[in-house]
Amino acid sequence: MGLYRKRPVVVDAMQWNGDGPAALEALLRELGVSSEQVTHQANGDLAIAMLEGVMTAIPSDWIIKGVHHEVYPCKDHVFKATYEAVP
Repeated sequence: MGLYRKRPVVVDAMQWNGDGPAALEALLRELGVSSEQVTHQANGDLAIAMLEGVMTAIPSDWIIKGVHHEVYPCKDHVFKATYEAVP
């Protein structure tokens, strides 16, 4: 077994505030993501279709567009521990 460091990768991300369909449209537009991948739920959560299945993002989660244009949610505390702003 060896030690490994995560490679530095720059991603696009925005924090979901749960404000509703109009806010979701703005988020998707800003990230350049298809509305087929992310849908707004009645309770304010987002359903994100991924290869592994559907993941849920709640308000305060971050929505990340990865290096292969995949979209996935990340809990706020994990995001803050893993990512830093790029100037």
